[in-house]
Amino acid sequence: MRTTPSTAPISLLRWRRVASAVTATAALLLTGLTTAAQAQASDPSSSKVTWTRSCALPRHPGEMACNALRVTGGRTAFQQQHGITAKAAEASSPSGYGPTDLRNAYGLTSAAANNGSGRTIAIVDAYDDPNAESDLAAYRSHYGLPACTTANGCFKKVSQTGSTTALPTADSGWAGEISLDLDMASAICPNCHITLVEAKSASMANLGTAVNEAVSLGAKYVSNSYGGGESSSDATYDSAYFNHPGVAITVSAGDAGYGAEYPAASKYVTAVGGTSLTASSTTRGWTESVWRTSSTEGTGSGCSAYDTKPAWQTDTGCAKRMIADVSAVADPATGVSVYDTYGADGQGWATYGGTSASAPIIASVYALAGTPSTGSSPAKFPYAKTSALNDVTSGSNGSCATSYFCTARTGYDGPTGLGTPQGLGAFTG
Repeated sequence: MRTTPSTAPISLLRWRRVASAVTATAALLLTGLTTAAQAQASDPSSSKVTWTRSCALPRHPGEMACNALRVTGGRTAFQQQHGITAKAAEASSPSGYGPTDLRNAYGLTSAAANNGSGRTIAIVDAYDDPNAESDLAAYRSHYGLPACTTANGCFKKVSQTGSTTALPTADSGWAGEISLDLDMASAICPNCHITLVEAKSASMANLGTAVNEAVSLGAKYVSNSYGGGESSSDATYDSAYFNHPGVAITVSAGDAGYGAEYPAASKYVTAVGGTSLTASSTTRGWTESVWRTSSTEGTGSGCSAYDTKPAWQTDTGCAKRMIADVSAVADPATGVSVYDTYGADGQGWATYGGTSASAPIIASVYALAGTPSTGSSPAKFPYAKTSALNDVTSGSNGSCATSYFCTARTGYDGPTGLGTPQGLGAFTG
């Protein structure tokens, strides 16, 4: 599928890729899962890490899929770093990066301890996770984070209409996504409040309605860990759901390698790519490269076929909106710890990856950085302060006619955008 001529519309490439995946994995898609190939990170031992997609791939235009990938076997980078020999799929203890690792990697240790009080991060996902609050409590308790419950006013779960009682039907795959999102918000901004807004289905219309509800409830930071094929309807979706000045809206760039997705392509959002993150002997203590497992698995990126280019994005190879803007860890082989107990996927502790991890991380960095100025476009902020980011300069997520669309380089590139957080400086404005 990657050999399709580059002149074909990107949305068509995406839907052809989806159709191919559906044909090849029809039986598994009926259960909402597809099995990923083994990771092929630079460390040979991490090639043993396997994972599965939490949600079904989109079957129709206007349908979204979550970008969460659950590790099913092998030893993660965290386990190798700490000499842990247990398989990552064993659910009795964490096997991925925790809050301390993530804050250290992105220069957020002091900010996480001191910032965020009174600020609300909204998590937008489809369907209901009945165990969301109890699983969140288990994660936060294990890592010594302050309690975040309905009773103390920190946590709130509502439907796309704002109801706390008339919630959507439950879904095991999306429940894993919800746990991932809640845990990443907690890891980065433990003093923030969290509002979970659950759409009644994975359609863009319902998820978009949930975004609007999140903003109406007062959230200034809204994380969206899902995506689907581009379409001619995207401009309508943009104005209906994502045009919220003064609100930082983050969206996953996708997990299928090179190729643009929506709503990451919206000019009103911060599109978040994914990296492989490993501890190192560098001054920073960590190194990052573009996350790529295979030609069909890795961080998304690309030049939109429909969405107009925002004025603050100045790369010259793409006349329309370019994905991504910034990035954070997403490789399942260097994944993050999550606690989830709902449904067939909910075995307790698990390691997750995908740009579903990076999107809530970046939303939470915005929250630590402070309330965006009235009328501002928070997606613009990193472009004004590139020195406050870790520039990711190695790796690629596929083959493309214009090199930086899919290959890392010094400065801006598609797979990692301008880079990853180095403190809060690039996320204020």
